[in-house]
Amino acid sequence: MSSRLRRVLLLQSWSFILLLGLAVGLIAALSLRYDHQMDVTAAGRHTLAEATLALLQELKEPVVIEVFTRDVAGGQIRQRISDLVSRYQQHYGKITLTFVDPDTDPQRVRASGISRDGELLVKYGERSENLTQVGEQGLTNTLQRLARAKDRRVVVVAGHGERSVEKGANHDLSQWAEGLRQKGFTFTTVNLTTDLQIDDQVALLMLASPRVELLPGEIELLQKYVNSGGNLFWLRDPDDKVALPSLEEALGIHFAAGTVVDPTGQMIGIDNPAIVVVADYADHAVTRQMNTLTLFPLVSPLTIDMAGEALGWQAEPLLQTLDRSWAEEGELRGTIQQDLYEQAGPLTLAVALQRPRPEARGDNGESIDKAHEQRVIVVGDGDFFSNTYLGNGDNQALADRMLNWLATDDNFIQIPPRRALDMNLTLTPMTAAMIGYGFLLLLPLLLISAGVGIWMKRRRR
Repeated sequence: MSSRLRRVLLLQSWSFILLLGLAVGLIAALSLRYDHQMDVTAAGRHTLAEATLALLQELKEPVVIEVFTRDVAGGQIRQRISDLVSRYQQHYGKITLTFVDPDTDPQRVRASGISRDGELLVKYGERSENLTQVGEQGLTNTLQRLARAKDRRVVVVAGHGERSVEKGANHDLSQWAEGLRQKGFTFTTVNLTTDLQIDDQVALLMLASPRVELLPGEIELLQKYVNSGGNLFWLRDPDDKVALPSLEEALGIHFAAGTVVDPTGQMIGIDNPAIVVVADYADHAVTRQMNTLTLFPLVSPLTIDMAGEALGWQAEPLLQTLDRSWAEEGELRGTIQQDLYEQAGPLTLAVALQRPRPEARGDNGESIDKAHEQRVIVVGDGDFFSNTYLGNGDNQALADRMLNWLATDDNFIQIPPRRALDMNLTLTPMTAAMIGYGFLLLLPLLLISAGVGIWMKRRRR
Protein backbone atom coordinates (compact mmCIF):
# COMPACT_ATOMS: atom_id res chain seq x y z
CA MET A 1 0.00 0.00 0.00
CA SER A 2 1.44 3.40 -1.01
CA SER A 3 2.09 6.12 1.53
CA ARG A 4 -0.35 8.46 -0.25
CA LEU A 5 -3.17 5.94 0.05
CA ARG A 6 -2.36 5.45 3.71
CA ARG A 7 -2.55 9.23 4.31
CA VAL A 8 -5.95 9.41 2.55
CA LEU A 9 -7.34 6.53 4.63
CA LEU A 10 -5.97 8.06 7.83
CA LEU A 11 -7.52 11.46 6.98
CA GLN A 12 -10.86 9.84 6.26
CA SER A 13 -10.69 7.93 9.54
CA TRP A 14 -9.98 11.05 11.55
CA SER A 15 -12.74 12.93 9.74
CA PHE A 16 -15.21 10.18 10.57
CA ILE A 17 -14.15 10.19 14.24
CA LEU A 18 -14.49 13.99 14.36
CA LEU A 19 -17.96 13.95 12.82
CA LEU A 20 -19.02 11.15 15.18
CA GLY A 21 -17.76 13.16 18.17
CA LEU A 22 -19.63 16.27 17.00
CA ALA A 23 -22.82 14.23 16.57
CA VAL A 24 -22.52 12.72 20.05
CA GLY A 25 -21.82 16.17 21.55
CA LEU A 26 -24.85 17.64 19.79
CA ILE A 27 -27.10 14.81 21.03
CA ALA A 28 -25.77 15.26 24.57
CA ALA A 29 -26.42 19.02 24.45
CA LEU A 30 -29.96 18.51 23.18
CA SER A 31 -30.65 15.91 25.88
CA LEU A 32 -29.87 18.50 28.55
CA ARG A 33 -32.49 20.90 27.18
CA TYR A 34 -35.20 18.52 26.00
CA ASP A 35 -36.74 15.49 27.67
CA HIS A 36 -38.48 12.95 25.49
CA GLN A 37 -39.52 9.41 26.27
CA MET A 38 -40.93 6.73 24.02
CA ASP A 39 -42.84 3.61 24.99
CA VAL A 40 -41.68 0.79 22.73
CA THR A 41 -43.27 -2.07 24.71
CA ALA A 42 -45.53 -4.34 22.66
CA ALA A 43 -48.70 -3.57 24.67
CA GLY A 44 -47.89 0.04 25.59
CA ARG A 45 -47.54 -0.84 29.26
CA HIS A 46 -45.82 2.45 30.09
CA THR A 47 -48.35 4.71 28.35
CA LEU A 48 -51.26 6.34 30.21
CA ALA A 49 -54.78 5.34 29.20
CA GLU A 50 -56.94 7.70 27.16
CA ALA A 51 -59.28 8.21 30.15
CA THR A 52 -56.35 9.34 32.28
CA LEU A 53 -55.14 11.76 29.61
CA ALA A 54 -58.65 13.21 29.31
CA LEU A 55 -58.79 13.76 33.07
CA LEU A 56 -55.38 15.48 33.15
CA GLN A 57 -56.58 17.93 30.50
CA GLU A 58 -59.43 18.97 32.80
CA LEU A 59 -57.27 19.66 35.88
CA LYS A 60 -56.71 23.32 36.78
CA GLU A 61 -54.98 23.40 40.17
CA PRO A 62 -51.58 22.05 41.31
CA VAL A 63 -51.34 18.43 42.46
CA VAL A 64 -49.03 17.52 45.35
CA ILE A 65 -48.24 13.84 45.96
CA GLU A 66 -46.47 12.89 49.20
CA VAL A 67 -45.18 9.32 49.54
CA PHE A 68 -44.59 7.97 53.04
CA THR A 69 -42.06 5.16 52.86
CA ARG A 70 -38.99 3.97 54.74
CA ASP A 71 -37.21 2.88 51.56
CA VAL A 72 -33.80 4.38 50.98
CA ALA A 73 -33.26 6.43 47.85
CA GLY A 74 -33.57 4.20 44.84
CA GLY A 75 -35.68 1.60 46.65
CA GLN A 76 -38.24 -0.44 44.77
CA ILE A 77 -41.30 1.38 46.15
CA ARG A 78 -39.88 4.83 45.46
CA GLN A 79 -38.71 3.84 41.99
CA ARG A 80 -42.09 2.34 41.07
CA ILE A 81 -44.01 5.39 42.28
CA SER A 82 -41.55 7.78 40.60
CA ASP A 83 -41.97 6.00 37.29
CA LEU A 84 -45.77 6.16 37.58
CA VAL A 85 -45.95 9.83 38.56
CA SER A 86 -43.43 10.83 35.89
CA ARG A 87 -45.86 9.63 33.22
CA TYR A 88 -48.51 11.95 34.69
CA GLN A 89 -46.03 14.83 34.87
CA GLN A 90 -45.30 14.54 31.15
CA HIS A 91 -48.90 15.55 30.40
CA TYR A 92 -49.62 17.82 33.39
CA GLY A 93 -46.73 19.92 34.62
CA LYS A 94 -48.37 21.02 37.90
CA ILE A 95 -47.68 17.73 39.71
CA THR A 96 -45.12 17.69 42.52
CA LEU A 97 -43.78 14.46 44.03
CA THR A 98 -42.05 14.32 47.42
CA PHE A 99 -40.96 11.44 49.65
CA VAL A 100 -41.32 11.46 53.43
CA ASP A 101 -39.57 9.07 55.81
CA PRO A 102 -42.12 8.17 58.53
CA ASP A 103 -39.37 7.51 61.07
CA THR A 104 -38.00 11.04 60.87
CA ASP A 105 -41.36 12.85 60.89
CA PRO A 106 -43.92 10.84 62.95
CA GLN A 107 -46.02 13.91 63.73
CA ARG A 108 -46.59 14.49 60.02
CA VAL A 109 -47.56 10.84 59.63
CA ARG A 110 -50.25 11.15 62.32
CA ALA A 111 -51.54 14.43 60.92
CA SER A 112 -51.85 12.90 57.44
CA GLY A 113 -53.63 9.76 58.65
CA ILE A 114 -50.96 7.43 57.25
CA SER A 115 -51.37 3.79 58.29
CA ARG A 116 -48.90 1.80 56.16
CA ASP A 117 -45.56 2.02 54.42
CA GLY A 118 -45.79 3.21 50.82
CA GLU A 119 -49.07 5.10 51.34
CA LEU A 120 -49.68 8.25 49.28
CA LEU A 121 -51.27 11.54 50.31
CA VAL A 122 -52.67 13.19 47.18
CA LYS A 123 -53.58 16.89 47.42
CA TYR A 124 -55.54 18.89 44.86
CA GLY A 125 -56.30 22.46 45.83
CA GLU A 126 -57.74 22.41 49.35
CA ARG A 127 -58.73 18.74 49.21
CA SER A 128 -56.69 15.66 49.93
CA GLU A 129 -57.11 11.89 49.97
CA ASN A 130 -54.97 8.95 51.04
CA LEU A 131 -54.14 6.24 48.51
CA THR A 132 -52.90 2.80 49.52
CA GLN A 133 -53.18 0.83 46.26
CA VAL A 134 -50.66 2.48 43.97
CA GLY A 135 -51.38 2.18 40.27
CA GLU A 136 -52.77 4.16 37.36
CA GLN A 137 -56.39 3.27 38.12
CA GLY A 138 -56.10 4.17 41.81
CA LEU A 139 -54.29 7.47 41.21
CA THR A 140 -56.57 8.50 38.34
CA ASN A 141 -59.74 7.85 40.33
CA THR A 142 -58.32 9.72 43.32
CA LEU A 143 -57.62 12.76 41.15
CA GLN A 144 -61.10 12.46 39.65
CA ARG A 145 -62.75 12.56 43.09
CA LEU A 146 -60.60 15.47 44.30
CA ALA A 147 -61.23 17.50 41.16
CA ARG A 148 -65.02 17.56 41.55
CA ALA A 149 -66.28 21.12 41.91
CA LYS A 150 -69.34 20.48 44.10
CA ASP A 151 -69.32 19.39 47.71
CA ARG A 152 -71.43 16.42 48.76
CA ARG A 153 -73.71 17.12 51.71
CA VAL A 154 -74.50 14.48 54.31
CA VAL A 155 -77.26 15.17 56.83
CA VAL A 156 -76.88 13.34 60.17
CA VAL A 157 -79.95 12.79 62.34
CA ALA A 158 -79.37 14.09 65.89
CA GLY A 159 -81.30 14.48 69.13
CA HIS A 160 -81.59 10.80 70.11
CA GLY A 161 -78.11 10.01 71.44
CA GLU A 162 -76.73 9.14 67.99
CA ARG A 163 -73.03 8.92 67.25
CA SER A 164 -71.79 12.42 66.55
CA VAL A 165 -69.67 13.56 63.60
CA GLU A 166 -68.57 16.61 65.61
CA LYS A 167 -67.73 15.31 69.10
CA GLY A 168 -64.57 13.43 69.98
CA ALA A 169 -65.78 10.69 72.30
CA ASN A 170 -64.57 7.15 71.67
CA HIS A 171 -67.94 6.05 70.27
CA ASP A 172 -68.33 9.09 68.00
CA LEU A 173 -67.41 9.40 64.32
CA SER A 174 -65.57 12.73 64.27
CA GLN A 175 -62.22 11.42 63.00
CA TRP A 176 -63.87 9.64 60.10
CA ALA A 177 -65.95 12.69 59.23
CA GLU A 178 -62.91 14.97 59.36
CA GLY A 179 -61.11 12.85 56.82
CA LEU A 180 -64.11 12.96 54.48
CA ARG A 181 -64.41 16.73 54.77
CA GLN A 182 -61.00 16.97 53.14
CA LYS A 183 -62.40 14.94 50.24
CA GLY A 184 -65.30 17.28 49.56
CA PHE A 185 -68.03 16.00 51.89
CA THR A 186 -69.89 18.34 54.22
CA PHE A 187 -71.73 17.15 57.33
CA THR A 188 -74.73 18.90 58.89
CA THR A 189 -77.02 17.70 61.67
CA VAL A 190 -80.80 17.78 61.69
CA ASN A 191 -83.15 17.45 64.64
CA LEU A 192 -86.41 16.16 63.22
CA THR A 193 -88.42 17.43 66.18
CA THR A 194 -87.51 21.05 65.41
CA ASP A 195 -86.74 21.09 61.68
CA LEU A 196 -89.84 19.02 60.77
CA GLN A 197 -88.42 18.22 57.32
CA ILE A 198 -85.50 16.70 55.45
CA ASP A 199 -84.00 18.67 52.59
CA ASP A 200 -84.41 16.61 49.41
CA GLN A 201 -81.21 18.10 47.95
CA VAL A 202 -78.90 16.22 50.33
CA ALA A 203 -76.65 13.48 49.00
CA LEU A 204 -77.78 11.14 51.75
CA LEU A 205 -79.21 10.89 55.26
CA MET A 206 -77.29 9.17 58.05
CA LEU A 207 -78.97 7.50 61.03
CA ALA A 208 -76.13 6.48 63.36
CA SER A 209 -77.30 4.24 66.22
CA PRO A 210 -80.02 6.28 67.97
CA ARG A 211 -80.29 5.45 71.70
CA VAL A 212 -83.69 7.09 72.38
CA GLU A 213 -86.94 6.16 70.68
CA LEU A 214 -87.95 8.42 67.82
CA LEU A 215 -91.32 10.12 67.96
CA PRO A 216 -94.05 8.96 65.56
CA GLY A 217 -93.74 12.18 63.57
CA GLU A 218 -89.99 11.68 63.17
CA ILE A 219 -90.45 8.11 61.99
CA GLU A 220 -93.00 9.36 59.49
CA LEU A 221 -90.45 11.89 58.16
CA LEU A 222 -87.86 9.11 57.73
CA GLN A 223 -90.32 6.91 55.87
CA LYS A 224 -91.37 9.80 53.66
CA TYR A 225 -87.71 10.48 52.85
CA VAL A 226 -87.10 6.85 51.91
CA ASN A 227 -90.34 6.50 49.95
CA SER A 228 -89.52 9.63 47.94
CA GLY A 229 -86.16 8.19 46.83
CA GLY A 230 -83.66 9.47 49.41
CA ASN A 231 -80.36 7.67 50.04
CA LEU A 232 -79.89 6.34 53.58
CA PHE A 233 -76.95 5.15 55.72
CA TRP A 234 -78.38 3.30 58.74
CA LEU A 235 -76.25 1.97 61.61
CA ARG A 236 -77.61 -0.08 64.48
CA ASP A 237 -75.84 -1.92 67.32
CA PRO A 238 -76.97 -5.07 69.16
CA ASP A 239 -77.46 -3.19 72.44
CA ASP A 240 -79.62 -0.49 70.85
CA LYS A 241 -83.12 -0.52 72.35
CA VAL A 242 -84.51 1.62 69.55
CA ALA A 243 -86.59 -0.41 67.09
CA LEU A 244 -87.86 0.96 63.79
CA PRO A 245 -89.92 -1.92 62.39
CA SER A 246 -91.77 0.30 59.94
CA LEU A 247 -88.47 1.47 58.43
CA GLU A 248 -87.21 -2.12 58.27
CA GLU A 249 -90.39 -3.10 56.46
CA ALA A 250 -90.02 -0.22 54.00
CA LEU A 251 -86.51 -1.47 53.14
CA GLY A 252 -87.28 -5.17 53.15
CA ILE A 253 -84.66 -6.04 55.80
CA HIS A 254 -84.79 -7.06 59.46
CA PHE A 255 -82.37 -7.01 62.38
CA ALA A 256 -82.24 -10.51 63.83
CA ALA A 257 -81.92 -11.29 67.53
CA GLY A 258 -78.57 -11.74 69.22
CA THR A 259 -74.97 -10.66 68.82
CA VAL A 260 -72.72 -12.24 66.20
CA VAL A 261 -70.04 -14.48 67.70
CA ASP A 262 -67.20 -15.65 65.46
CA PRO A 263 -64.43 -17.96 66.76
CA THR A 264 -62.22 -16.79 63.88
CA GLY A 265 -61.04 -13.83 65.94
CA GLN A 266 -59.84 -16.07 68.76
CA MET A 267 -57.84 -18.13 66.27
CA ILE A 268 -55.77 -15.05 65.41
CA GLY A 269 -55.34 -13.82 68.99
CA ILE A 270 -58.47 -11.68 69.61
CA ASP A 271 -59.85 -12.51 73.06
CA ASN A 272 -63.27 -10.90 72.65
CA PRO A 273 -65.54 -13.40 70.84
CA ALA A 274 -67.91 -10.62 69.80
CA ILE A 275 -65.29 -9.00 67.57
CA VAL A 276 -65.96 -10.31 64.08
CA VAL A 277 -63.16 -10.50 61.52
CA VAL A 278 -64.09 -10.21 57.83
CA ALA A 279 -61.55 -11.19 55.19
CA ASP A 280 -63.70 -12.16 52.18
CA TYR A 281 -65.90 -9.56 50.52
CA ALA A 282 -68.79 -9.60 48.11
CA ASP A 283 -68.31 -8.68 44.46
CA HIS A 284 -70.01 -5.32 44.90
CA ALA A 285 -68.96 -1.79 43.98
CA VAL A 286 -68.44 -1.01 47.68
CA THR A 287 -66.16 -3.94 48.51
CA ARG A 288 -64.66 -4.84 45.14
CA GLN A 289 -60.83 -5.15 45.20
CA MET A 290 -60.71 -5.01 49.02
CA ASN A 291 -58.15 -7.50 50.31
CA THR A 292 -57.44 -6.40 53.89
CA LEU A 293 -59.11 -7.48 57.13
CA THR A 294 -61.90 -5.42 58.70
CA LEU A 295 -63.01 -5.77 62.33
CA PHE A 296 -66.52 -5.38 63.70
CA PRO A 297 -67.17 -5.27 67.47
CA LEU A 298 -70.70 -6.18 68.65
CA VAL A 299 -72.61 -6.78 65.42
CA SER A 300 -76.32 -7.41 64.90
CA PRO A 301 -77.12 -9.99 62.21
CA LEU A 302 -79.34 -8.90 59.33
CA THR A 303 -81.82 -10.81 57.22
CA ILE A 304 -83.18 -9.88 53.81
CA ASP A 305 -86.95 -10.13 53.37
CA MET A 306 -88.08 -11.39 49.99
CA ALA A 307 -90.99 -8.96 50.27
CA GLY A 308 -88.48 -6.19 49.51
CA GLU A 309 -88.47 -7.26 45.87
CA ALA A 310 -92.11 -6.22 45.64
CA LEU A 311 -91.00 -2.74 46.70
CA GLY A 312 -88.45 -2.68 43.89
CA TRP A 313 -85.39 -3.21 46.08
CA GLN A 314 -82.38 -5.14 44.83
CA ALA A 315 -80.67 -6.25 48.06
CA GLU A 316 -77.15 -7.70 48.24
CA PRO A 317 -75.23 -8.83 51.35
CA LEU A 318 -72.06 -6.73 51.61
CA LEU A 319 -70.38 -8.46 54.54
CA GLN A 320 -70.85 -12.01 55.78
CA THR A 321 -69.30 -14.23 58.42
CA LEU A 322 -68.02 -17.78 58.07
CA ASP A 323 -70.04 -20.92 58.76
CA ARG A 324 -68.53 -21.32 62.23
CA SER A 325 -70.22 -18.13 63.54
CA TRP A 326 -73.62 -17.80 65.18
CA ALA A 327 -75.98 -15.22 66.73
CA GLU A 328 -75.53 -15.47 70.50
CA GLU A 329 -78.69 -14.47 72.39
CA GLY A 330 -77.26 -14.97 75.88
CA GLU A 331 -74.70 -13.01 77.85
CA LEU A 332 -71.19 -12.79 76.44
CA ARG A 333 -69.49 -14.09 79.57
CA GLY A 334 -67.42 -17.12 80.40
CA THR A 335 -67.58 -20.06 78.02
CA ILE A 336 -69.92 -19.37 75.12
CA GLN A 337 -71.46 -22.16 73.12
CA GLN A 338 -74.03 -22.19 70.36
CA ASP A 339 -77.51 -23.33 71.37
CA LEU A 340 -79.83 -25.15 69.02
CA TYR A 341 -82.28 -22.25 68.79
CA GLU A 342 -79.59 -19.69 67.88
CA GLN A 343 -79.09 -18.72 64.25
CA ALA A 344 -76.02 -20.31 62.68
CA GLY A 345 -73.62 -18.76 60.18
CA PRO A 346 -72.91 -17.52 57.67
CA LEU A 347 -74.55 -14.35 58.96
CA THR A 348 -75.04 -11.07 57.12
CA LEU A 349 -73.49 -8.00 58.76
CA ALA A 350 -74.33 -5.33 56.17
CA VAL A 351 -76.76 -5.03 53.27
CA ALA A 352 -76.67 -2.74 50.22
CA LEU A 353 -80.01 -1.92 48.59
CA GLN A 354 -80.78 -0.07 45.40
CA ARG A 355 -83.75 0.55 43.16
CA PRO A 356 -84.81 3.00 40.44
CA ARG A 357 -85.44 6.36 42.05
CA PRO A 358 -89.08 7.47 41.97
CA GLU A 359 -89.84 10.46 39.78
CA ALA A 360 -90.87 13.70 41.45
CA ARG A 361 -93.70 15.77 40.10
CA GLY A 362 -93.31 19.51 39.74
CA ASP A 363 -95.94 22.10 40.53
CA ASN A 364 -97.28 22.09 37.01
CA GLY A 365 -97.31 18.29 36.81
CA GLU A 366 -94.23 17.76 34.62
CA SER A 367 -92.03 14.78 35.27
CA ILE A 368 -88.65 15.51 36.88
CA ASP A 369 -85.98 12.82 36.89
CA LYS A 370 -84.13 13.62 40.12
CA ALA A 371 -81.36 10.99 39.87
CA HIS A 372 -80.58 7.60 38.50
CA GLU A 373 -81.26 5.31 41.45
CA GLN A 374 -81.89 5.21 45.17
CA ARG A 375 -79.28 3.61 47.42
CA VAL A 376 -79.35 2.41 51.02
CA ILE A 377 -76.75 0.68 53.21
CA VAL A 378 -77.73 -0.89 56.54
CA VAL A 379 -74.99 -2.10 58.92
CA GLY A 380 -75.54 -4.00 62.15
CA ASP A 381 -72.60 -2.21 63.80
CA GLY A 382 -71.76 1.45 64.25
CA ASP A 383 -68.53 0.90 66.16
CA PHE A 384 -66.35 -0.30 63.31
CA PHE A 385 -65.49 3.23 62.12
CA SER A 386 -65.86 5.04 65.43
CA ASN A 387 -62.92 6.95 66.85
CA THR A 388 -61.85 3.84 68.76
CA TYR A 389 -61.87 1.31 65.93
CA LEU A 390 -61.33 3.48 62.84
CA GLY A 391 -57.65 2.53 62.51
CA ASN A 392 -58.21 -1.23 62.69
CA GLY A 393 -57.54 -3.07 59.45
CA ASP A 394 -59.28 -1.51 56.48
CA ASN A 395 -62.22 -0.15 58.53
CA GLN A 396 -61.73 3.44 57.41
CA ALA A 397 -61.47 2.51 53.74
CA LEU A 398 -64.64 0.42 53.99
CA ALA A 399 -66.61 3.23 55.63
CA ASP A 400 -65.34 5.69 53.00
CA ARG A 401 -66.36 3.33 50.21
CA MET A 402 -69.84 2.98 51.68
CA LEU A 403 -70.34 6.74 51.77
CA ASN A 404 -68.95 7.22 48.25
CA TRP A 405 -71.35 4.59 46.91
CA LEU A 406 -74.32 6.11 48.72
CA ALA A 407 -73.46 9.52 47.30
CA THR A 408 -73.52 7.89 43.82
CA ASP A 409 -69.81 8.67 43.70
CA ASP A 410 -68.69 5.31 42.34
CA ASN A 411 -68.38 6.28 38.69
CA PHE A 412 -64.77 5.16 38.64
CA ILE A 413 -62.56 5.23 35.59
CA GLN A 414 -61.70 1.70 34.54
CA ILE A 415 -58.13 1.37 33.29
CA PRO A 416 -57.77 -1.81 31.21
CA PRO A 417 -54.79 -3.93 32.28
CA ARG A 418 -51.80 -3.87 29.96
CA ARG A 419 -50.61 -7.38 29.29
CA ALA A 420 -47.54 -8.27 27.33
CA LEU A 421 -48.08 -10.16 24.11
CA ASP A 422 -47.36 -13.88 24.02
CA MET A 423 -43.60 -14.05 23.60
CA ASN A 424 -43.24 -17.77 24.29
CA LEU A 425 -41.24 -19.78 21.74
CA THR A 426 -42.64 -23.27 21.19
CA LEU A 427 -40.24 -25.72 19.54
CA THR A 428 -40.90 -29.15 18.14
CA PRO A 429 -38.69 -32.00 19.44
CA MET A 430 -36.85 -32.14 16.08
CA THR A 431 -36.15 -28.39 16.09
CA ALA A 432 -35.01 -28.47 19.70
CA ALA A 433 -32.65 -31.38 18.92
CA MET A 434 -31.19 -29.57 15.91
CA ILE A 435 -30.55 -26.40 17.92
CA GLY A 436 -29.06 -28.38 20.80
CA TYR A 437 -26.69 -30.44 18.62
CA GLY A 438 -25.85 -27.36 16.61
CA PHE A 439 -24.67 -25.38 19.63
CA LEU A 440 -23.13 -28.33 21.47
CA LEU A 441 -21.36 -30.06 18.56
CA LEU A 442 -21.50 -28.30 15.21
CA LEU A 443 -20.58 -24.79 16.35
CA PRO A 444 -17.62 -25.91 18.50
CA LEU A 445 -16.32 -28.10 15.60
CA LEU A 446 -16.54 -25.16 13.22
CA LEU A 447 -14.63 -22.92 15.62
CA ILE A 448 -11.96 -25.60 16.16
CA SER A 449 -11.65 -26.19 12.41
CA ALA A 450 -11.30 -22.48 11.75
CA GLY A 451 -8.60 -22.20 14.42
CA VAL A 452 -6.68 -25.17 13.05
CA GLY A 453 -6.90 -23.80 9.50
CA ILE A 454 -5.57 -20.38 10.56
CA TRP A 455 -2.76 -22.01 12.54
CA MET A 456 -1.67 -24.19 9.55
CA LYS A 457 -1.79 -21.23 7.15
CA ARG A 458 0.44 -19.12 9.38
CA ARG A 459 2.87 -22.01 9.84
CA ARG A 460 3.45 -22.29 6.07
CA ARG A 461 4.60 -18.69 5.86
